[in-house]
Amino acid sequence: MPLPHYELMHELQRYIDEDVGAGDLAVPILPHCSVAGNFTAKQAGVISGINIPGDVYQLLGDRANYTPLVADGDQVVAGTTIGRVTGNAQDLLAGERVILNLLQRMSGIATATQQAVLTLGNAEVGIMDTRKTAPGLRPFDKYAVTCGGGINHRMGLYDAVMIKDNHWPLIGDLSTAVQRLRQIIGPTKIIEVEVATPAQLATAIASQVDMILIDNQSPAVMQDWCQQIPAEIKTEASGGITLANLAAYAQTGVDFISLGYLTHSVDALDISFNLVG
Repeated sequence: MPLPHYELMHELQRYIDEDVGAGDLAVPILPHCSVAGNFTAKQAGVISGINIPGDVYQLLGDRANYTPLVADGDQVVAGTTIGRVTGNAQDLLAGERVILNLLQRMSGIATATQQAVLTLGNAEVGIMDTRKTAPGLRPFDKYAVTCGGGINHRMGLYDAVMIKDNHWPLIGDLSTAVQRLRQIIGPTKIIEVEVATPAQLATAIASQVDMILIDNQSPAVMQDWCQQIPAEIKTEASGGITLANLAAYAQTGVDFISLGYLTHSVDALDISFNLVG
């Protein structure tokens, strides 16, 4: 789910303001000359955010010429030069950290997502992200998931309803709550319900929700519950699912598997920037 470009530029400007502030204090010792630099992937992985350097340089004064050498979603090997830039030395060094912070994080997310998709080995089951993202980085995090072959769950509380464990004690009768929500939000937004017991499962099915989230259950229980859910209700599995047991959950009949670690426990891909020549 890529950001509209004007929103992307707004966010990047905030990150530049955070890092550069009133100005780079090292500028007085830097020459006013044109230099060249390479962005290099120092480990194998999936690239995401490849166009960010060009946007950052534009915001810093548009005195650099950046050329991406790969595309978002590309798998690269260690040592691959993924982008080149020539331009004002001060701008290239001022933008280095903002660019690398985003490129490394996003590529790490994309790499982890692809690893999960390949480990799953089942094209009929989708790997989804969650709202467990870094504050201020959700659009970037979720876009990176798509670069790795994953699927975006809701972007926030505003674009889909999920009745979770902490909602159950507060809403009273689920069927009544669902009917009321249908009247309020209309037919275009889905209603998903998290279930943790057989009784909650039966209630969710009877309420004719759009999607049921089965949380923290074993593959055997997951399979049994999925068989009880009508085909028109989509199913999602979450909780305690790792690369080690992912294949087992893929065989349960579930439609989607959500993995919070894709974005809340990011291992950044090692990407460097170095001047050349």
